[in-house]
Amino acid sequence: MNTTEGAPGGPGLPRRVLLVDDSVDAAEAMSMLLETLGHDVRVKHDGPSALAMVDEFAPEVVILDIGLPGMNGFDIARELRTRAQTKSALLIALTGYGADSDRQKAHDAGFDHHLVKPVSFTAIETVIADTFAR
Repeated sequence: MNTTEGAPGGPGLPRRVLLVDDSVDAAEAMSMLLETLGHDVRVKHDGPSALAMVDEFAPEVVILDIGLPGMNGFDIARELRTRAQTKSALLIALTGYGADSDRQKAHDAGFDHHLVKPVSFTAIETVIADTFAR
């Protein structure tokens, strides 16, 4: 059986993924890789536009850079956890900060996973697949 089979919302893939990163090139590259797995991906480069997209897109997975201009990823994650559409979404922090205190801040903000850049695409793929296999 192909592990990318399945309907959105079911145990398999694809998923609705919101990718938020101010690095346009990195976001586009990651988006293309996620799309090769069949995910429906939307890319935003700042917090306010990402939050505006949540109501219409209702992402199941949010991959969120912490160091964003204006509104950091911690604030965005806290806001996502208050919204019906993303209260139970998989939130993945993607950051250059990997100290224990940074991991604790991510956990406290509502992130499910904390991945430190540079992160392999396989690590992101595994987190998504493992989460929805349960």
